[in-house]
Amino acid sequence: MKIAAIEITQHQFPLDPPFLPSWSSKPRTKFDATIVRVRTDTGLEGIGSGDYMLGFPGHEHVFIGEDPLRLERHYRAISHLTFHYGRCWPLDLALWDLAGKITGQPCWKLLGGLSPRIRCYASSGTLRDGEAMADLAERVLARGFPAMKVRFRRGDWRADIKALEAVRARVGDKLELMVDCNQGWRFPWDTMAAWTAKDALRIGRELERLKVYWMEEPLHRADRAGMRLLRESLDVRIAGGELDREMAELRDVIAEGCLDVVQPDVVSVGGITGLAKVAAMAAEHGIAFTPHTWGNGIGLLANAHLAAGTTDGQFLEFPWDPPEWTNQRRDFMFQAPVDVDAEGWLVLGDAPGLGFALDETVLKRTRADGVVKSNN
Repeated sequence: MKIAAIEITQHQFPLDPPFLPSWSSKPRTKFDATIVRVRTDTGLEGIGSGDYMLGFPGHEHVFIGEDPLRLERHYRAISHLTFHYGRCWPLDLALWDLAGKITGQPCWKLLGGLSPRIRCYASSGTLRDGEAMADLAERVLARGFPAMKVRFRRGDWRADIKALEAVRARVGDKLELMVDCNQGWRFPWDTMAAWTAKDALRIGRELERLKVYWMEEPLHRADRAGMRLLRESLDVRIAGGELDREMAELRDVIAEGCLDVVQPDVVSVGGITGLAKVAAMAAEHGIAFTPHTWGNGIGLLANAHLAAGTTDGQFLEFPWDPPEWTNQRRDFMFQAPVDVDAEGWLVLGDAPGLGFALDETVLKRTRADGVVKSNN
C-alpha cells in the first residue's frame, strides 16, 4: 500500500453573529478550516485539519509513493517542512487517521490504549461580566463538566479578578476553576506588552486565594525564568506551551522546571507523532500533559486520542461557551459535532482512526479559493 494523493482544501464558515474571543481585539466573522486528505492506492483516506499548510504545495513528492505507516519517517519530513514554511502538522493527523483505518483500530489504542475516554473541562472563550460568567458556570455544572476555564484580558486585571470572584461565589467548590491569562502570545494587531513576573506574581496570589487550579500563560512564552519564579513562589499550578512552535521549546520548559502543566496542541507543534514523545517526557518529570484544543473538532479529537491513549488524562480542554461558541460552530464540517456525556467525559469508542465523519455537503458549500490537489 502506498500514498497515492494528497488534497488540501480551505473552508470558511460564516459567524453571524460574530464571535469575539478574549485573546483578540478583533471579532471573528468567519471560522477558517483547512482539510487535509491523504489517499492510498487502495482507496483508503485519512483526514486531518489545523493550520493553513503554507509552503506545502510542491513538496507532495516527499510523501507520495511512500508507505503510509512509516509515521516516524513522515514526522521527520514534516518537521523539516515546518522549519522552512508554515505549520504543516495537519498532515500528521491525517496520516494517523489513515493508520487507524488501515489497521482497523482507533488511534487511542495505537498510541498505547490506556483509556477509551477522557474527562473534559469547559473552556470559555469570551469576556463576560461577573454576573454573566457566574451564569455560565452554572450551565457548565448542569452540563456535567467538573471544571471550567475563565479568561482574563478585560484591560485591568482587577476587573478579571472581580469576574472570577463572582463565579466562585456562585458555584463554591463545585467546579475546579482554571484561569487563562492570555499573556503568552499576541496577534499582529494586538501590540500590548505581556505582564512582568512581578505583575503575574501579584495576580497569582489572588488566584491562590480563590483556589484556582491552574494559571495559564501568565507570562510571555520566552520568559522561562519568570515561569520558574512563579512555580516556586505559588501554590497554584503554572500552565503553558499552547502555541510553541518547536519541539525543543517544549523540551526546555519541561527540563528546566518552568511548568506544572504543559499544553501543546497537535495541530501547532509535533503532530500526534511528536507530542506522544512530549507526553512521555512530561510524565517522567511529574508534569501534567493536557493539550490545548481551541480549533475545530478534528484537532480536538486528535488531542483527545493522544491524551487518552498515553496519559492519565487529568483534564482535556473542551471549547464550550454557548451561545457565542457552540459545538455546531466548532464542528461545522462534521455530520455530528463532538460532545461529552452527562458527566463531562469524551468517549472515543472503537471506530477506526480518529472516529469522525465529514459532511461533504457543508464542505462543498463553505469551500474557499485556493484548493490544492496533487496526484502521483
